[in-house]
Amino acid sequence: MADCARNGIERQFISSSTTIPIVVPLTFQPLPLGSIKPLGWLSDQMNLMADGFAGHMAADHLAEDQASHEDSHQDFFYPIVRDSPWLGGTSEYSGLNEGLPYWLNGLVPLAYGLDNARLKTQVNDITKYVLFHQKEDGWLGPEEEEEARDLWGRFPLMLGLSQLVEANKELSHIIVRAMYKFVILMHDMLAESKGLHEIWGRVRYPDMMICLQWLYEYHPREDTKILLDTMRLLREEGFSWEDYYDKSKFIFKDLDEINPPITADHPVFPYVHAVNAGQGLKSGAAIYRFTADKSLLESTRNGVNWTFAYHGDVAGSIIGDERESDRSPNRGSELCTAGEVVYSLSYLYQVLGDSEFADRCELAAFNALSVGFSSNHWGRQYITLANQPFSHALVGPKMFWNVGDAGVVYGPATNYPCCTVNTPQGVPKFLSASFVKVGQDGLGHALLSPARVTTNLQNGARVSIHCESNYPFSNTLYYTVSTSSGFVFYVRVPHWYIPALSFYTINDCPRQTLAPDPHTGMTAIHLHAGTHQITYVLSAVIRFINRTEDTVSVYHGALLYALDVGQSRRRQAGSPLLPSRARDDVIENTRPWNIAIDPASLIFHAASPNASPDQPLQSPIWSPGAPPSYITGKGCEIDWPLLMGMPAPVPKAINGTRTCTREPVDVVLRPYGSLKIHMAELPTVNLNL
Repeated sequence: MADCARNGIERQFISSSTTIPIVVPLTFQPLPLGSIKPLGWLSDQMNLMADGFAGHMAADHLAEDQASHEDSHQDFFYPIVRDSPWLGGTSEYSGLNEGLPYWLNGLVPLAYGLDNARLKTQVNDITKYVLFHQKEDGWLGPEEEEEARDLWGRFPLMLGLSQLVEANKELSHIIVRAMYKFVILMHDMLAESKGLHEIWGRVRYPDMMICLQWLYEYHPREDTKILLDTMRLLREEGFSWEDYYDKSKFIFKDLDEINPPITADHPVFPYVHAVNAGQGLKSGAAIYRFTADKSLLESTRNGVNWTFAYHGDVAGSIIGDERESDRSPNRGSELCTAGEVVYSLSYLYQVLGDSEFADRCELAAFNALSVGFSSNHWGRQYITLANQPFSHALVGPKMFWNVGDAGVVYGPATNYPCCTVNTPQGVPKFLSASFVKVGQDGLGHALLSPARVTTNLQNGARVSIHCESNYPFSNTLYYTVSTSSGFVFYVRVPHWYIPALSFYTINDCPRQTLAPDPHTGMTAIHLHAGTHQITYVLSAVIRFINRTEDTVSVYHGALLYALDVGQSRRRQAGSPLLPSRARDDVIENTRPWNIAIDPASLIFHAASPNASPDQPLQSPIWSPGAPPSYITGKGCEIDWPLLMGMPAPVPKAINGTRTCTREPVDVVLRPYGSLKIHMAELPTVNLNL
């Protein structure tokens, strides 16, 4: 019999501060990159990324000749990375030279999250090349002329380098030395109002602040004050997100209705560019850490709440086909934006500890991020629409603000190339933020998913946690926890859980009721030395979120469910220089998409009747029919036209009712991320069944 009296629950929550504080300590301390490894379906997904275009944008060795390779799935070598100016090449899509830094920022956590030797060789070789070619004055990058030096491209580079220091101790000394050398130059440039020529660095500077704070806490030097002064200069030279997150300035209305229109040269454009908006969510938290200005807490929370309330999509990201619009389901959300949203929200949870940030992070990761990649990870969409019943080239006028013909097509490089090099960061950074240190003697599962971690706590405990689960496809998580001495294990409780039906057990002890901290959502479980088996059960029900024009979106647990419209897939002929897997896909629906559902008819199905609820999932899991959970119900076709090649805005209900144009039919809703074509914002009808 387990010692149930010595293991148990406690409501008390203590902030974490295990490093040199700047001013405000983190609520939760992140673990060094590589401490957390994926398991189950998450491991499958990250390995698909490594075997897909994300893992084949750079050659495995810098000296390899692309022409010497046969056309196979092992070879891709995206020119923007392989032949980047950072590596002596000439291939770039922008004078900002951001392509390779974007790639490094995502490939470092992918390589070390998987402990993938091939990818580690890529990032280590390229990092050494970049640092070897650092200019004498400290500049990092290919720009020779001082007037061409824009700081923005260095921001994702520094994020990648800081992660690499945590994972590869052999390179830590030379990387940190190079980072400080660059920071000294950046400080001098900013002091002379140089280096932020375009809007991107002026609005995305919190990313660099995070790197400077990391240096201050983990690698302090005698001249550390320069880090704080550089943060101050970045804030002074950059645009003010806290000013924009004010009722008098934030844009609450549909941007398409504003006249004169908000164009790229409009002063508010930097804040309503969707990717900027995703990155800007964390700005107040980054500034708060070194200013302790508590007014930033309200503006940060307002910024998050207002952004999603007035410009958020049903999958947890921000609607913006480059520029924000409103919440219409026929406007797109960029995959780049989803990746930035996941990172920003995970950072916000670590800094401020609001459980809402973690809930939103899971929503975006499991839905907006997952739907944007093709199942085999050899393609991605530039934008995804909540109501998108087909994926093919759009010819002629478009409803979007700035999207090309192939914007909704799955392919390795459709539309803007920034989404190819930037998107690999989302899933690996979700993994690296999934476990956190809590106070002096705690370790918490912050973002739920199958993973394992081993780490040392400040109280001396050596802790290993192995979480096996099909979450979010099943809401039961199984932990094996081994510890050398007593510690507190925390599990986050999502907002959608049903308290009376949710619980945890330790070994063979009785069920324990969950008692989440009202701020962080964490439940504390006290464990003594030894090995423990913990079962954590979250109960959920179907829930509906009202959207525009009498429509709803349907959720169960952390997953969004969308109407399955069937699919017929056709591979496009591609360049003979690309491997056979790197092709664009045309996907058409095989069932009607113009469906209104009867919410009262919906029934949730956890798995097929003969399946174990926690048997291994199919791989790739984000493909049609692969997830075990689904929802059935009734619906009917309604009069719903196309507009510019895509579904028009949902027709308004007349006097609160809609008319079926055909007899009621059976409908099936499946996890949104698995349906690359789908309808997720659905009109409702009362069928009186």
